Amino acid sequence: MNTPLWDDQAWAPLPRLEGAVRADVGVVGLGGSGLAALEELRALGVNAVGLDARAVGAGAAGRNGGFVLAGLAKFYHETVQQFGREIAAGIYRATAEEIQRQARELPGVIRLEGSLRLAADAAELEDCRAHLAALQADGFAAEWYRGPEGEGILLPTDGSMQPLARVRTQALRLRKAGALLYECSPVRKLLPGQIVTDAGVVHCDTILVAVDGRLEKIFPELAPRVRTARLQMLGTAPAPEVSFPRPVYWRHGYEYWQQRSDRSVALGGFRDHALEAEWTQDAEPTDYIQQLLEWFLRERLKVRAAVTHRWAASVAYTTDGLPVLEEVRPKTWAVGGYSGTGNIVGALCARAAARRACGAESGWAELLARAAKR
Repeated sequence: MNTPLWDDQAWAPLPRLEGAVRADVGVVGLGGSGLAALEELRALGVNAVGLDARAVGAGAAGRNGGFVLAGLAKFYHETVQQFGREIAAGIYRATAEEIQRQARELPGVIRLEGSLRLAADAAELEDCRAHLAALQADGFAAEWYRGPEGEGILLPTDGSMQPLARVRTQALRLRKAGALLYECSPVRKLLPGQIVTDAGVVHCDTILVAVDGRLEKIFPELAPRVRTARLQMLGTAPAPEVSFPRPVYWRHGYEYWQQRSDRSVALGGFRDHALEAEWTQDAEPTDYIQQLLEWFLRERLKVRAAVTHRWAASVAYTTDGLPVLEEVRPKTWAVGGYSGTGNIVGALCARAAARRACGAESGWAELLARAAKR
């Protein structure tokens, strides 16, 4: 147990860091964010090295629900209320553009079939109407939906991905371009100008830590506003008895599922049913949440196919819903705390941090800074 549905086992491990290497920037974390940072640094002509405690995508980047959604964790009308229309629209527009960019760069990995937010009850149905009205008022694509899955909002520019395939593709491209990437190289110390592992050290001018879950463990100074949670999922064998053409958010996003091209179903949720227990850095699935997921799979989704995979991942939430993107210590940057929406927001934050670490401007970083002042 604890192997994601996405893992096809077709991965040749990368080397472990042994000895000393030199780079302008050392990137800690080889998930979607860390790899995006490395891509941006390469585009800027900066020499960078990346490393991870485990394998590429072994954390939440390769274990999430595979949703490709515009916006932050809160729905758009809530973001407008919190940060104002101008900032909310800027954030939504930037994430929508990032979706299109990733889809162009990763054809076959990302599918832009749209997404559904479905209401679980009458109160949520009214909230969906407020959500839709806010999106349409600012010119974003959205429409009311009523279909076999339920009733709510269709967001036609969203989509889904195979998250582990995404990060493995990115890593292989970087390696082919000559980037130095190291797996199974847990960081033991972050010192000024040094990243120390069990068997090696990266000497670098700047450090960029791109880790979502357990970010507050690496940087205790972030603990007042960053907290790690466990998200649990299960996956099935092909289920031809059901059809979900688009990924679905249900009950304010607490439950979420998608059906893959082979008809298998990936389902996550029910964190709020054991909320205190799920605020944990433990990333092992539990019987209680898994039983709830399987009940929902059978009773609500009507899936009869066998459950083949059960897994969990650590993700970090922030108190204000804004991701972390800052120079935590001199020449040491941190990105993370995506509140469950790291596939798109994480890439934007990492590329922005890479630019800022090199003294370049970043519209995304400026937008988040304005939001933080509200």
